[in-house]
Amino acid sequence: MPVIVLRSLVGLLLLFNFSLSSATELDRALSLLSSSSFDDKSLAIDMLAQTGDATSELLLTAMAQGELYYVKKDKRIVLVQKQGSKFQLADALSREDLGLVSKRKVKKVSVNNKLRKQIRSTISGFKLFHADAAVRLIAVENLMANEDPEMLFQLESIRLKESDPDVVDAIDTVIAFSKLESGDVEAQLAAIAKLDGNLDPAVLIQLKKLGSTSSDESVRLAANKSMRSIETRVSIFSYLETLFFGLSLGSILALAAIGLAITFGVMGVINMAHGELIMIGAYTTYVIQLLMPNHIGLSLLVAIPAAFLVSALVGIAIERFVIRYLYGRPLETLLATFGISLFLQQAVRSIFSPLNRPVVTPEWMSGSLQINSLLSITYNRLYIFFFCLAVFGLLYLVMTKTSLGLHVRAISQNRPMARAMGIRSQWVDAMTFGLGSGIAGIAGVALSQITNVGPNLGQAYIVDSFMVVVFGGVGNLWGTLVSGLSLGVVGKFLEPATGAVLAKILVLIFIILYIQKRPRGMFPQKGRATEQ
Repeated sequence: MPVIVLRSLVGLLLLFNFSLSSATELDRALSLLSSSSFDDKSLAIDMLAQTGDATSELLLTAMAQGELYYVKKDKRIVLVQKQGSKFQLADALSREDLGLVSKRKVKKVSVNNKLRKQIRSTISGFKLFHADAAVRLIAVENLMANEDPEMLFQLESIRLKESDPDVVDAIDTVIAFSKLESGDVEAQLAAIAKLDGNLDPAVLIQLKKLGSTSSDESVRLAANKSMRSIETRVSIFSYLETLFFGLSLGSILALAAIGLAITFGVMGVINMAHGELIMIGAYTTYVIQLLMPNHIGLSLLVAIPAAFLVSALVGIAIERFVIRYLYGRPLETLLATFGISLFLQQAVRSIFSPLNRPVVTPEWMSGSLQINSLLSITYNRLYIFFFCLAVFGLLYLVMTKTSLGLHVRAISQNRPMARAMGIRSQWVDAMTFGLGSGIAGIAGVALSQITNVGPNLGQAYIVDSFMVVVFGGVGNLWGTLVSGLSLGVVGKFLEPATGAVLAKILVLIFIILYIQKRPRGMFPQKGRATEQ
């Protein structure tokens, strides 16, 4: 029993001595940080590194960000946050609030480039021993861009203690990268073999340098071979990224044009106010967010049916009071709806002002999915792509599996015969125009997440929407979807070579030439009379 007590007392004494030593090191380091000598500050950073605790990491981070100061009167190290013309102080160790002081009473702990590099290296060293494997992995990957010989020297011993396989592989990669300039042929060949296929830009640059300057032929051949392999993979991922952006743009075009495919393709109405119906959907999203400021993620889901309903009601009103008197006269519908578009734009300017309105992107739509160092997919565009497919699927079911869809198809193929069969054509016209307008409103919800919400929002998509509908086949939903996705992909692949403006011009010329050969588009509606 006395032996156990003695061991416990010894353990407590050692722990007390360690804590005391750590506290002493911190105090000495803080006293050096207030020095005007950069050498003293470098020594202070080394002393903070030896403590290895969270307080030291916080101090170094604040120092790197320019938030570490000392009080001129007593040299006390403090953390600073600017509050207008004054500084809010907190003790560097205890975090005790020291109140507001004027700028003249404190002085920043200044650093130079050498100290910044030392701080980054020290912070990376802290993170290499972090309990979270993801943090350790990021710390190792950062060593590739900020190569530090001293830290690389320690990686060999760190690797032996590391248990996470991803971190071990990252350490091996960094070590291999560091050996590319070692001058040892065997080490260089082994490093090239390890880095083969690595997509980090620093690796490719180093391999190019090694392939042209190495004195050993085997090293040059191996470096050039590995470099070509990496460049091939870079090209593949570049094409995949362009394809994704093309599909993303195409889904937006298709979503904006699906509603127009109904009003123009089925009813024969040239609706120049279609862009303003998209705009109304976007402003509905903005209003819903104003009503639900603490539930941004939920507000977007609420905005979808709300935008559909508001735009559909506006569309039904347009059909009932204007379009119903102009059926069979497409040019007059063009002029009438153009006037309506101007009226809607001015109404929005009067209600919301001409300035763009901010629509917040929900947290679950922010950020990107990082596939590798060269390919990342933004969540908002990925969600919009799948949202477009979902809207298309629901609309396709409505048009093929419901009585409304059957009546719409009957009227589009032969209006007099449909009326003779007892179909209420006026009711179907109103519901069809409302459905197309509601889909336009849903498109506005999606567009509010990737572009500015303003009175001119719809004008950027009205011409493209008509182009998609005509190219795909007037009145054909599948044609609208395929046309929108195709034009988006083609445009994105043309942009690197021609520029964005010339790419759109070339696409337009192609569509004009294509329509000359096939006036009814890629997927002409079956059973539709040619004169319609």
